[in-house]
Amino acid sequence: MKLNELTGSFPGKVRIIGDQDIEIRNICGDSRKVQPGDLFICTPGLTMDAHKFAPQAVERGAVALLVDHPLDIDVPQAVVENVRLAQSYVAAQFHGNPAQRMHMIGITGTKGKTTTSFLLKSILEEAGKKVGLIGTVCSMIGDEVLPAKLTTPDPLDTQKLLAEMATAGVEYVIMEVSAHALALDRLAGIRFDVGAFSNFSQDHLDFFEDMDAYFACKMRFFDPAMTDRIVYNVDDDHIARGIAELGRPALRVGIREGSDVYANDIEISERGSNFLMTWHKHFRVSIALKLAGIFNVYNALLAAGICISLGIDPEAIRRGLEDVRAVPGRIELLETGTPYRVILDYAHSPDSLENILKAVRETTKGRMIALFGCGGNRDRAKRPLMGEIAGELADYCILTSDNPRNEDPMEILSAIEEGIRGTGCEYVVIENRREAIRYALAHAQPSDVVVLAGKGHETYQEIKGVRHPFNEKIVVAELLRELAQGNAGDHK
Repeated sequence: MKLNELTGSFPGKVRIIGDQDIEIRNICGDSRKVQPGDLFICTPGLTMDAHKFAPQAVERGAVALLVDHPLDIDVPQAVVENVRLAQSYVAAQFHGNPAQRMHMIGITGTKGKTTTSFLLKSILEEAGKKVGLIGTVCSMIGDEVLPAKLTTPDPLDTQKLLAEMATAGVEYVIMEVSAHALALDRLAGIRFDVGAFSNFSQDHLDFFEDMDAYFACKMRFFDPAMTDRIVYNVDDDHIARGIAELGRPALRVGIREGSDVYANDIEISERGSNFLMTWHKHFRVSIALKLAGIFNVYNALLAAGICISLGIDPEAIRRGLEDVRAVPGRIELLETGTPYRVILDYAHSPDSLENILKAVRETTKGRMIALFGCGGNRDRAKRPLMGEIAGELADYCILTSDNPRNEDPMEILSAIEEGIRGTGCEYVVIENRREAIRYALAHAQPSDVVVLAGKGHETYQEIKGVRHPFNEKIVVAELLRELAQGNAGDHK
């Protein structure tokens, strides 16, 4: 495809310096991966500006550049005001605008996006649709599972993946839409048939100035230019006010009065949630959800509301919701064969930690042991808050590392301690996460529940800029074997 054809779909101003008919073989944003014939995207990053790597990209064979200012390099250059915005349109154009050939569904919210996505995929497949998924845990084309790097990938990866989905005959694409993706224009040029808003609470304040800026960014997704129909959790007052101010029609889901799709007669157990789901004046069905916790009732309602807006049959909705037995790293009960339960969850924000602990508390007969930490180089304000929440809700806490990244792990743990001290909850600090889990398993008693919060589906731990393999499911299995062998040795 020629350079002028690639940039022709971009709605902003484009000035091409040099041969506008140069043939482009591929597009690339990493100078180390450039191949002969590529267009190199000079994206200004949060910590590094790709413009400085343009000479290396040209040396490797790049035949043209997308830039925000002309560079003193003798290759054709497409000059735009906003490279981040332009690359989304260029990537879509290069791959034939694949999103336009499928039904696009986007889910945003502080938490619940992943679980709602898996529930939604199950429903659509029950309705006989071929489904693609792009999210935090993984991406999927039908049953094919692909690894995920970001909740919402960069535009070059997103458009390439969408093109693969379209070629594979995917009819519906479910995307988790992060606030970062909206802020960085990763989804520019994609129009969604349905946009859904799950909930809103504190997170990502390392990136956004404050909660108002974070919320305003989320609300960008519901601009008419991005989404056709809206489904939202009306019980979240922050969201309800924001959607009302838009003045757009929207489908409301919740458990309070005033919802279009609502749940009542809710019964929560350690193995799931039963409730009666009603779409006002249309249908009423009994749901036996295999996911525990009131927050999963909300996730199910959001998935159902999206499908209602798409015209999916209520029986397919019921079957799809009931078919999901677990979502990786989301209140996931591990098979341990122990007299106590071990639950894995991705909770890494104050609100999500509160939700998981409250849900587990409802079905805990013994003690609830909470093991958690906080990520380094991220929102520092949430650390004491999470300590306070865990101290108020758990019987015993084990403070440990999550992904300390480039921070001192003990400084992170010290900040968490500030919040937990005033609660009176007993706790211990064990920085090494593997040893912390060993301690939890060794001290858990019959009927206790050990909640491993923060890592969830992740298979690594990031320390000093290096990702070390750390799959919590594997770690738990290994430690249980070691403890069993130790106990057997004690009885010889």
